[in-house]
Amino acid sequence: MGLPNKDELEGKFDQAKGGIKENVGRAIDDKDMEHEGKADRASGDVQEGWGKAKRKVGETVEDIGDAIKR
Repeated sequence: MGLPNKDELEGKFDQAKGGIKENVGRAIDDKDMEHEGKADRASGDVQEGWGKAKRKVGETVEDIGDAIKR
């Protein structure tokens, strides 16, 4: 498994940020902040998934290239 790419890292960051907003919103009874946190987490999930897919495609292309070189 390769190193995480930019999309994966930004997705993880958005997930963490969303979780914090969601918990703070719940603690101070701010429904808007809570919903914003949920949206940030969902966006982070999608971005991380996109990053993983890109990385896997890149790894597959590298593997094919290595197989052709042999």
